[in-house]
Amino acid sequence: DLHSFPTRRSSDLYSFHGFEFARGWVTRFRVLLPYHPGFGESADAPAIDSLEAHVKHCLALFDGLRLKSFHLVGASLGGRLAAEFAIAHPERVRRLVLVAPGGIATPAFLQPDFSRVAYHEWPAYFAHDPDIVRRYWPNEPDEEFLAARAREAQAVGRVALSEGLDAPRLRRVRAPTLLIWGKQDRMVLAGNAEEWRLRIPGSTVRIIDQAGHLLLDESPPARAAIAEFLNEQ
Repeated sequence: DLHSFPTRRSSDLYSFHGFEFARGWVTRFRVLLPYHPGFGESADAPAIDSLEAHVKHCLALFDGLRLKSFHLVGASLGGRLAAEFAIAHPERVRRLVLVAPGGIATPAFLQPDFSRVAYHEWPAYFAHDPDIVRRYWPNEPDEEFLAARAREAQAVGRVALSEGLDAPRLRRVRAPTLLIWGKQDRMVLAGNAEEWRLRIPGSTVRIIDQAGHLLLDESPPARAAIAEFLNEQ
């Protein structure tokens, strides 16, 4: 699984969501949850400054782990990266799950202007139930919290200007693909799911009600739907 926005270690609260969502998958799958460079416990990597460089980094990781073929799940930024990997190396991906991926924003479903979102409003942008995020979101940000956010923003910024995913490129995806979204996602709107479906041959869409952008953290039905899809023969 390739993560989305900032993740936290179990030993502290320097960020606002973790990897607990995968606990129910480990009885059925071998689950690997790498941190992107510049996030969590991974080192900074200024040289990884494009999605192409991220894909090469992932390929080196998978080769190092001797993973020849595998299911690939990615959320938000991780969803965009998972799609790019499946385009570049379609022979490696058995099944692909894209959870509210970035990379396509149709005119009717554009992202909000995040520069206008106040600090205390962010939990409601990340989750339909903002209390899921507020337990890790300081009432007043401290130095450590802000430093972690700045570090991750720099890592995201290095790939933010990458070109969009056009239909010819996405037609290279061979793996059966599930596109899954929270209906109340305020960051990457669920209305974009149909455009993804049209661009990836044979893909299917699931929209999960009562869920926002951190779909895996927030929604047991979404986690179950992904496990069911990956387990199909």
